[in-house]
Amino acid sequence: MEYMDIYKLWFEKTGDAELKNIDPKQIEDRFYKSLEFGTAGLRGKIGLGTNRMNIYVVGQATKGVAEYLKTLPDYEKGVAIAYDSRNMSKEFAKRTALVLAQNGIKAYLYSTLHSVPQLSFTIRHLGCIAGIVITASHNPPEYNGYKVYGKDGGQITPDVAKLVTGYIEKINPFDVEEMGEEKAVECGLLQYIGKEIDEEYYKATQSLLINRDMIEKHGGELKIVYTPLHGSGFVPVCEILKRSGFKNVYTVKEQELPDGNFPTVSVPNPENPEAFNLAKILADKVGANLLIGTDPDSDRLGVCVKTHSGEFRTLTGNQIGAVLLYYILSSKKDIPQNGMVVKSIVSTTLADAIAESFGVKLISVPTGFRFISEKIEEYGNRFIFGFEESHGYLAGGFSRDKDAVFAAMMICEAGAYYLDRGMTLYDALLEIYNKYGYYKEKTISYTFEGKEGVEKISDIMRNLRENGLDSLGGKCVAKTEDFEKMNDFPKSNMIRFTLEDGSTIIARPSGTEPKIKFYIGVNSKSEENSDKMISTLVSAINDMIK
Repeated sequence: MEYMDIYKLWFEKTGDAELKNIDPKQIEDRFYKSLEFGTAGLRGKIGLGTNRMNIYVVGQATKGVAEYLKTLPDYEKGVAIAYDSRNMSKEFAKRTALVLAQNGIKAYLYSTLHSVPQLSFTIRHLGCIAGIVITASHNPPEYNGYKVYGKDGGQITPDVAKLVTGYIEKINPFDVEEMGEEKAVECGLLQYIGKEIDEEYYKATQSLLINRDMIEKHGGELKIVYTPLHGSGFVPVCEILKRSGFKNVYTVKEQELPDGNFPTVSVPNPENPEAFNLAKILADKVGANLLIGTDPDSDRLGVCVKTHSGEFRTLTGNQIGAVLLYYILSSKKDIPQNGMVVKSIVSTTLADAIAESFGVKLISVPTGFRFISEKIEEYGNRFIFGFEESHGYLAGGFSRDKDAVFAAMMICEAGAYYLDRGMTLYDALLEIYNKYGYYKEKTISYTFEGKEGVEKISDIMRNLRENGLDSLGGKCVAKTEDFEKMNDFPKSNMIRFTLEDGSTIIARPSGTEPKIKFYIGVNSKSEENSDKMISTLVSAINDMIK
């Protein structure tokens, strides 16, 4: 069917005023395609249409997931469901639970909003066959999403996503039925999750503490400002910091309570310096030099530190990863023999240098935390730490997705450790740079909305593959690697260019947003020169895109 015919069908079936007076461009954008179901599930703007997040699309996806799960021998083990603070998250979560119940699959639904790492933990703790989180992570307020997890607690594989997609495509979104809530509870097909599993998660997380004596010594001295950015992190992050012994944690009141409109920020993303504006004001009032923030589903951690000049600097995901890795390897007394560190391939190679200096093996995996969680399954107790540049960190193994609750606890522990040495976390970062070199990275993104945007991104990648690059920023390209054609690495829609000075540029379309991203990495003996190298390459890429 053409998109106009699909639009008319939706208007006929829903009769909703939202579809009545939209212009032709809006009709095309809402109906020219269906939201794609991938390893990260669904993600899109909230609204009516096949290319939007709504109860019909959520119902259709859930029915498809149910049909797939019923092909597995142990589907009766049920599905754990969580949701964050976004608009419609609670409604989508309940819709998901009741559609599963209608299809004979038990749903374990959190009674309040919870974080991604808690959901991942719960899947494994309850022995569920799968898990679902309603979230669009750090996207703008108009977005929501639907993420599916396997029984290992990690996001589903491409093969599973393909199978689920096959079932979804056969389902009419207007024919999906759900069981009544009361009946589902009575039948034992809907069970609400209480605080008992939270307790188990907190215990597991605290087991990862390394220097409890340092927290006991400085937990009442270290001053920390925390912002949940209106998301699900407020309860678990504050609770884990309190239980760990940090006595001076100040939350940003304006950003404390859940709010899907995220009124105090343009985007609820702790990667952005702007997200810490209110936290900085509070930090100046209370005298704090460590600021932390989490995104709506609390899988990403942002960190902001005060420099010697009194200014605040928001650390990149790579810098946080390097500080955590160095702290863990230099402090942990029981590093397993043949221990492993895992990072995404677009993350800093400073981690490679750190791991090598401690005699620990590091491997790089494709972008997407799922690939890191797969390695945890493979390495077991040998796994030490995993991270990706997009502010995702994990240790242990009881959770299998990036965990900002753990990361908040660990970065604060590192803060106490360095405080004992008369240092701040900014000093710690400088110490790492002085020891290994000034590895610097920058990610630049180009957003192209709608159908034309999808084609534009595809054209850029096609042009890079067919024509390549001879030079960039005045440096010759020494090596080009197309990860769609490599035999010793999982196939990925990604191209890496290595310049004659060792700098790297990776081009990769986002899997969850209408963006193409370029990941730049450089290294030199001085921060000034590294910054200059980054600036030159950013300008060159901007010119290339134009």
